[in-house]
Amino acid sequence: MPVFRLPDEEPLFPPVELAEADGLLAVGGDLSPERLLAAYRLGIFPWYAEGQPLLWWSPDPRMVLKPEWFHLPRSLKKTLRQGRFHLTLDQAFPEVMRACGAVRAATGTWVTEAMIAAYIRLHEMGFAHSAEAWEPWEGSHRLVGGVYGVAIGRCFFGESMFFHVADASKCAFAFLVDILRAKGFTLIDCQMHTPHLARFGARTMPRRQFLAELTEGIKSAAVGF
Repeated sequence: MPVFRLPDEEPLFPPVELAEADGLLAVGGDLSPERLLAAYRLGIFPWYAEGQPLLWWSPDPRMVLKPEWFHLPRSLKKTLRQGRFHLTLDQAFPEVMRACGAVRAATGTWVTEAMIAAYIRLHEMGFAHSAEAWEPWEGSHRLVGGVYGVAIGRCFFGESMFFHVADASKCAFAFLVDILRAKGFTLIDCQMHTPHLARFGARTMPRRQFLAELTEGIKSAAVGF
């Protein structure tokens, strides 16, 4: 367990260089907007399961996607051209979060009720955003995929995604990346390496380099959502 226990009163964090080998940095604190935003600005994110204390992470290396690195697989290009999904931004943020939590409920999830409430607050403040994929259903549309994260300056911190229909979350993610590119974002934090993200062009980056680019990216605001 980490040796750093966060105070309840102020959104303070120890230096990320003191994180353990797996990236675990600190325990405790709360999910107030002030603490969450302070954490993201320092390259730290919360990740824990129901029943655990709050755990804060800063892994090294870091999985990162720059918009210009984004690779759209040929099969996904075809799906997007076919218009199978109606793609939207910020139309169902709470629903996307709850769907992300439900998908992972069987194996334990960090998308707890406390996390959902905290990120809805960030969404209402204009920091957290979602992209949604909808499928025609009985004369209307049903939510079948989505992704959400946090935007600060020109940096977007991806948190989680879900799908109920093949390619739905991938299309929502591609849609989001296009929006971020158009708005001048320079960095998409993917947190930890996964083969899925690597197929889209994400790469691992030493934490030191990530923090330098993060610091630069949050200095100036992108075009608003």
